[in-house]
Amino acid sequence: MSATSPNEATDNKAVHFEDPVELLRYLYADLTRLSQVASPDIVLHCSDHTTSLRGIAAAQAHEEALVAATGGTLHMDVKSVTMDGELRGVRGFMRARKPGLEDLEAQFYGLWRFENGKPVEHFENIIGDTMKVVRWFGAASA
Repeated sequence: MSATSPNEATDNKAVHFEDPVELLRYLYADLTRLSQVASPDIVLHCSDHTTSLRGIAAAQAHEEALVAATGGTLHMDVKSVTMDGELRGVRGFMRARKPGLEDLEAQFYGLWRFENGKPVEHFENIIGDTMKVVRWFGAASA
C-alpha cells in the first residue's frame, strides 16, 4: 500500500494501492473508506437491484448509512477475491447485530469494475434471500 496520508484510517484522504486485491480487503475492513479508494464518478448498484447511485458522495453516504444502521457492528468477512481483466469479484460473509432484531448473517458477492487502479463501478449482491437482508437494514434503520 502506498498511502498519501500517514493515518488513512481516521481521515478521508485518498489512499493508493498497487494491488487491487489489497485495496478491496482494505475497503471491506471498513466500508466507510470508500471515498478514500474509489473514483469520484463511481456508480454503485445497490443490492435491491433497483437503485443505482452515481458519484462518490452518494455512494459514500450509502456505505455510511449501512454501517450506521448496524450501530457500527457490520462486519464484512472477505473469503476470496477473483480477478478477470478490469473486474474484481469479492465473495464473503456479512454479519451485524442490532438490539431487537435477529442477528444478520448473509453471504455476499461484490462485483467491482476498475479503471486506472480505482473502482469505478460496484454491484452489491446478496447470495440467498436478498429481500431478507434489505428488510433487515430497513428495520435496523427505523
